Amino acid sequence: MNYFLTEEQQMIKETAAQIAKEKIEPIALEYDEEQKFPEEIVKVLGDADLFRVFIPEEYDGLGGGVLEMSLVVEELSKACGGIALAYAASGLGTIPIILFGNEEQKKKYLPKLAAGEIIAAFALTEPNAGSDASAIVTSAKSDGDDYILNGTKQWITNGGDASIYTVICMTDPTRGARGSSAVLVEKGTPGFEFGKKEDKMGIRASSTRELIFQDCRVPKSQILSKEGMGFLVAMKTFDQSRPGVAAQAVGIAQGALDKAVAYSRERHQFGKPISSFQGLQFMLADMATQVEAARALTYMVAKNVDAGVKNIAGISAMAKVMASDTAMKVTTDAVQIFGGYGYMKEYPVEKMMRDAKITQIYEGTNQIQREVIAMHLIKESMRKKG
Repeated sequence: MNYFLTEEQQMIKETAAQIAKEKIEPIALEYDEEQKFPEEIVKVLGDADLFRVFIPEEYDGLGGGVLEMSLVVEELSKACGGIALAYAASGLGTIPIILFGNEEQKKKYLPKLAAGEIIAAFALTEPNAGSDASAIVTSAKSDGDDYILNGTKQWITNGGDASIYTVICMTDPTRGARGSSAVLVEKGTPGFEFGKKEDKMGIRASSTRELIFQDCRVPKSQILSKEGMGFLVAMKTFDQSRPGVAAQAVGIAQGALDKAVAYSRERHQFGKPISSFQGLQFMLADMATQVEAARALTYMVAKNVDAGVKNIAGISAMAKVMASDTAMKVTTDAVQIFGGYGYMKEYPVEKMMRDAKITQIYEGTNQIQREVIAMHLIKESMRKKG
């Protein structure tokens, strides 16, 4: 379909696609097997100015937004959802600085992030606080001009490899969610350490680690917005980042569909290619329809975010749900089309199926997303009624 991308957006998409095909696809299986973080791909993306696409021009960016970031994530994810995540998760860690950072913070971090000199991460989840983000217990106690952080964050993407972390912590536990704040913490700060690299089912080229804070002293000047705004920072960040997760899911699904179509033409049974069998044709048709529908919704939501449309949470959740469910369905069907070969690690669709699963889980499980969607439907109904 023609999504009427601008000339610059089309160029961004083509640049990312070329990197995916030439640099990422040849190493995807190796990096998955060895759980290697793609430092050299991060450098390639930086040299290609792809980290700049969603950062404002006044901070050395190209002035694009969520749609431009999503275009890059989608193309990279066609080759490897795990490697693409180094880029996407840095976007997640950068968004709160763009949205809530003061001028000093933006000037300090955004140019380096735009150049790909450093990458970012976002830290909300804890051992006992996942879907219930208000249950965090990592504390930031006031001590003069500093905060002293104590606690553990769990399953943080880019953990250990990122240089700057947006950490959601409690500055006033007596106020519940309204007592949380967002603090920028730099790698190397005394009292800030990392746990082991997690051994995951999928996205294995992506680093996932614990963040451990033990009497970690951070200047109060590192707070985003102001005290008590941590929950809002997190929710507004997710509203803008969920199209990125959707784009990752669309990319994984499209990559699996492409492989399935090509294989169906090459594989012969009963003296003819399996693509000639109607049952398989129907599978491919459904897969293609689902991917295109997910892409259309993802792009639409990204454009709405960039246009400044308010109350975006409901449709942002829709894009994430639809795209990630599609990725899981399409990659599963791709494995089925490959048959026994699809179950073997030497063929790419097995990995794509494993990579797809996480898109239904992180940045809010799809069950929670459905609650968000329903809540917005009910609120809108009440608003119209009276």
